[in-house]
Amino acid sequence: MKPGTVSRLVHREPTMSQRRRHRRPSPETYQEYIMKKLTLSVLVVIASSAAATAALAQDVAAGKTAFNKCMACHAIGEGAKNKVGPELNGLNGRKSGSAPNFSYSDANKNSGITWSEAEFKDYIKDPKAKIPGTKMIFPGIKNEKEASDLWAFLAQYDKDGKTK
Repeated sequence: MKPGTVSRLVHREPTMSQRRRHRRPSPETYQEYIMKKLTLSVLVVIASSAAATAALAQDVAAGKTAFNKCMACHAIGEGAKNKVGPELNGLNGRKSGSAPNFSYSDANKNSGITWSEAEFKDYIKDPKAKIPGTKMIFPGIKNEKEASDLWAFLAQYDKDGKTK
């Protein structure tokens, strides 16, 4: 050690702020801490739920864009009529081949499918593979996100074409 330097090993009394940091909190302070932590956790859950709802709204908007591929043959919404393909109002829970006043292929009528999200997503990947003999001449939507968005858009319409 150089002459004139002070050793760092000299014991010093802790400062007031150092003493406060090492003090055990009172039960009231600890309860306040726990309540703040719980409140923050609840707020995070609420914010996450709101974000999930917003994500759903985005899915419907993206699904509307995806539906542009379908519009040449299908209609949806109030006043929708059959075109080359059936109108798609109330698709969720509807039996395949059951839209009124549409001439379905026997393959479609006899497929035994009741439309749900899972059935739709499986079908829309490759319609001819899911229902061999269908009249639908669409190559399919392979992108899972796009198929999910499209389902979100379609599923919002009831059988009368009104949004739920």
